[in-house]
Amino acid sequence: MPAVVLIGAQWGDEGKGKATDLLGNKAKYVVRYQGGNNAGHTVITPDGEKYALKLIPSGALTPGCIPVIGNGVVVDPQALVSEMDGLEERGVDMGKLKVSADAHLIMPYHIAIDKVSERYLGKAKIGTTGRGIGPAYQDKIARVGVRVQDLLDPGILAQKVEAAIELKNQVLVKVYNRKALDLQQVIDETLEVGERIKPLITDTRLLLNQAHEAGEWILLEGSQGTMLDIDHGTYPFVTSSSPTAGGAAAGSGLGPGRIDQVVGILKAYTTRVGSGPFPTELFDDFGEYLRKTGGEVGVNTGRDRRTGWFDAVIARYAARVNGITDFFLTKLDVLSSLDTVPICVAYDVDGERHDEMPMTQTGFHHAKPIYEEMPGWFEDIRHCRTFDELPQAAQDYVKRLEELSGARISVIGVGPGREENVVIHDLI
Repeated sequence: MPAVVLIGAQWGDEGKGKATDLLGNKAKYVVRYQGGNNAGHTVITPDGEKYALKLIPSGALTPGCIPVIGNGVVVDPQALVSEMDGLEERGVDMGKLKVSADAHLIMPYHIAIDKVSERYLGKAKIGTTGRGIGPAYQDKIARVGVRVQDLLDPGILAQKVEAAIELKNQVLVKVYNRKALDLQQVIDETLEVGERIKPLITDTRLLLNQAHEAGEWILLEGSQGTMLDIDHGTYPFVTSSSPTAGGAAAGSGLGPGRIDQVVGILKAYTTRVGSGPFPTELFDDFGEYLRKTGGEVGVNTGRDRRTGWFDAVIARYAARVNGITDFFLTKLDVLSSLDTVPICVAYDVDGERHDEMPMTQTGFHHAKPIYEEMPGWFEDIRHCRTFDELPQAAQDYVKRLEELSGARISVIGVGPGREENVVIHDLI
């Protein structure tokens, strides 16, 4: 059976939760392989219940599915326990959750430094959520991080925290003029909340490889999106991990040869949260229409998303970088009632046409969209379940996006509900 990667093909918030939940019905394991509690997934279950997931994989809501937090994730233990409590209150079994022993912990000093350093940057800020994600990944790369498995050995955990907090307090006090954190309090609080996590700690690398060898279906779920990848995104306005398909192997422990399919999630227009370049961004009534009609508010952050027309340059780039085999196009229904629907087919960079992503940061900052306009449609499409049921203008729009994007569009989201999809090609 396959291992399938599900990734965002834009700047995140494309509707991965809906797609993960749809595919999760087939998967025995759904795995988060990177990021932290800075990105959320909205899932609507068959009975109409709406869940805003932050760190826990979407498969937690599917009976018989085992949700896994992989080694590439950074875990805020307080946030994880809080999310578990909230789901358990709603009847979701959290005893089946598996957390990698090798995932890194977000410590209180990571959060403190993240918040104060972002404020310190002023107009040059990255637009982080202030949840300590970046500083935790910094410590991981610097080899001074605290891992989930350290919750099992209080002596090791105390030793690691003591070594790290001395420098962090120097930075907080002497650079940012903030109060130092209390060493023993940090250790005690981490161990206390860790008691809830201990039973879930697993060698997920072994678990997933054995599952694959046994023929189990595995879904690897990225957070954020391609354009926020630390290597392939709009650096420095990116996240601190690799949400692209390549990151799925490193963040889960499954070898690349075990990944059979890569499904890219595309919104029928484009959104972005946080700072950074955004060529098709709209500052007019159309931008506000997309924001209001599409409900474009961050699941986890509560921040309004920036909105713009569909960018085919980014879609082509994502298809190449990820090796996308299928696209899942979401929120096509949001475009209903527009006279025309523009598509960005290329960029004008200082008078020169670019059909592909500019090589440099400067070039992308200077990129201006070159649009092609498609006729709009006014019909309500939420009832459509086959491609032929869509209005002709909507069909033409989807076909043009497919031509421009470099991979086939296999599923179309025509509404927020779990069943509100048009399936052109079965994903599996």
